[in-house]
Amino acid sequence: MAGQVWINLPVKDLNKSKAFFTEIGFSLNEGFGNADDQASLVIGDKNVILMLFPESTFQKFTGNNISDTTKSTEVLFSIGAESKEEVDEMVAKVVKAGGTIFGQPNDQGWMYGAGFADLDGHRWNLLYMDMSQFPVE
Repeated sequence: MAGQVWINLPVKDLNKSKAFFTEIGFSLNEGFGNADDQASLVIGDKNVILMLFPESTFQKFTGNNISDTTKSTEVLFSIGAESKEEVDEMVAKVVKAGGTIFGQPNDQGWMYGAGFADLDGHRWNLLYMDMSQFPVE
């Protein structure tokens, strides 16, 4: 696990959430953690693992209440894209898979991005950054 980042999220329906994330392009992590009470996925190729747990399981090992994502945001995950087109493709996949777009694609010149919420309301950013266009003061 050295050097890996693991994101652990509570979900209401493990199978639906697993299907959502695979539909938008995350890969199943075949080597670890796929069972009736958890799912493991890989985000991109940068050693980022997404673990999904039923809310009751998640609450047991965190010892905290689950955030109500309809009323607040506990975290915003950002995923880098290789191009503006990749951002747009991911937005289309998210909509098709049942997610919600909370931030329509927006071009700021050097940065192009959009925001979506997964089936459980966890918020994600999709960002393409052209650092050659970064404003220098």
